[in-house]
Amino acid sequence: MNYRFMRVIVFFDLPVVLVEERREYSKFRRFLLKNGFIMLQESVYSKLALNLTVANAIISNVKKNAPEKGLVQLLAITEKQFSKMELIIGESPSEIISSDSRLVIL
Repeated sequence: MNYRFMRVIVFFDLPVVLVEERREYSKFRRFLLKNGFIMLQESVYSKLALNLTVANAIISNVKKNAPEKGLVQLLAITEKQFSKMELIIGESPSEIISSDSRLVIL
């Protein structure tokens, strides 16, 4: 089989002024973590997908669980494109899986 690993990246900016808005923010963030996303930086989460079909299923699931207010953006890119990301300043969190150590889910 030919696998083309993909990354689904979620960017979000949600209002957190009211108590209900903070609750929705927390609920969405917990949803992402529960579904295997890892935090790249604040309000930017990433998940590895086996191929484009799986990436589209992930995108559909995020769309269903996105809050009504705020901004949520999705980007699907290949693992090769993701591996070309350059770290300019700061440190990579240790919990982020590098593109060289691919996770294969059986």
